[in-house]
Amino acid sequence: MLNTTTFVGLDVHARSIKAVALDAMTGEIKSATFGYDAEAVASWVSAVDPSAKCVYESGVTGFDLQKKLTALGVDCVVGAVSKMIKPSADRRRKNDRNDAEFLARMLSVGNIVEVWVPDDGCEAARDLSRALDDARDDLKRCKQRLSKLLLRHGYAFSETTPSGRRRGNWTAAHWAWIKSIEFAEKADDDVLAYYIDATRQAMEDKARLDVSATVKTTILTNAQ
Repeated sequence: MLNTTTFVGLDVHARSIKAVALDAMTGEIKSATFGYDAEAVASWVSAVDPSAKCVYESGVTGFDLQKKLTALGVDCVVGAVSKMIKPSADRRRKNDRNDAEFLARMLSVGNIVEVWVPDDGCEAARDLSRALDDARDDLKRCKQRLSKLLLRHGYAFSETTPSGRRRGNWTAAHWAWIKSIEFAEKADDDVLAYYIDATRQAMEDKARLDVSATVKTTILTNAQ
């Protein structure tokens, strides 16, 4: 059961926040514009109605504002943007104020699907997982660029073991083979050196994040 009749929609951007407060009993609407400043928003909301409930859409700005407003005593939730269906007329007159008012009205009639807000530890684990995926993609691209450079110049690693089995790529033997290559043009040598350094750096970055992920997983497991 809601203990307020005031609902605030927040249209949140990286550097600005548009707020619209709706009094569900009287229909009165108040609005304000802020920089990305949780304290300013909290102060305005408290002046309008200390018991007001706020909402903003899930998106690229994440949960930072919700956490800051909550810490300042403001009741704020994050709504699932994928569950919000706007009438076509509203889409044609889209602007920050209208978007904020739409959120306030949806919240007032209980038509907001709230997103679960992770705590700082869980959010850090999510960020680490995303970074590790990025590191894997970066390493894959670096290896592809290096391999394609060599292939364009007719170099393909085909060293075999004494038993006749082909040695794998990115092993110590493969790296030794790559470093032994010299091109006729210095520019190509510079390109090769760049791709080698980029691949090595990408490998180190991924390895460092792997360690961090292992440590984070251990901490979360022990905390359960």
